[in-house]
Formats: sequence, structure tokens, C-alpha cells
Amino acid sequence: MPLPLRLLAMACAFTAMVAFAVVLAQLTLDPSPASVSIAHTNLHPGATLKIYLDQPAFRDAVKQIGGNILLGVPFGILVPVLAPGARSVLRVLALTAIVMLLVELAQGALVTGRAFDVDDVILNTSGALVGWLLLGRRLGRAVHARKRKA
Repeated sequence: MPLPLRLLAMACAFTAMVAFAVVLAQLTLDPSPASVSIAHTNLHPGATLKIYLDQPAFRDAVKQIGGNILLGVPFGILVPVLAPGARSVLRVLALTAIVMLLVELAQGALVTGRAFDVDDVILNTSGALVGWLLLGRRLGRAVHARKRKA
């Protein structure tokens, strides 16, 4: 891909990442005083997923699990475009897990009515995998083609 197109793609990806960061902050770091009595810290992988799946309303489980997965998808798509050194699936997943871990720690420590939940980190990171598989891998390769050795 010619340099001007690569720069344009990276600028668009950067703009999308900033917009996503704003949405992520609004969704996850907005205080929820009404939830203070039900918010609980979860350090056991799968515990909250079990609660979601045991709910009588299947729609609520889909909303909670699907929403957390969807929050990770933009990372899987945008990171390979923005950071050529982080195009591999393991690097995308590691970066996503670190960012989401920091978000969860901030929620648990600083935000009223929110709590740290390891299952959210797992679901968000799974969403990044989905984004990488669907689009991120191809976009990363298109924007940052590997240089062939002569």
C-alpha cells in the first residue's frame, strides 16, 4: 500500500480508536449509584458468567455477555492497523487484556456502583479475538505489508 494511503488508514484507525475510547469510558467509568448494593468484585473466572447464564431471562444474559464481547472487538480490528509491531494475535490479545484489566481496576477502585470483574476482562479479550479474526488480521496486513527479503 502506498505511503499516503497507509497514513490515511492509520489516521482513520486512530480517530476510530479515540472515539471508541470515549465510548468505552462512558460505558464503563460512569458511576452507577443505583448498583452499589448489587455490584460485587469477582476474582474467580467464570463466576459471573455462571450468574449471567443462570438468569431466567435469556435476553439479559445475551446482553451482558454479548455487550462485553462487543467492547473488545474494536481492539482486535484497530490495534493491527495502528501498531504494526502488535499485529500478531497474541500481542493484540495481550494489549487488550492489559487495557481492560486497567479499566476494571479503575472501575473497582474509583467508580461508585462498579466493581472489578475478571470475567469482563476475559469477555472483552475474547471480543478482541473475534475482531482480529474477522477484520483486524487482514487490515493489519493490508496497511503494513511485510517487507520481503531480497
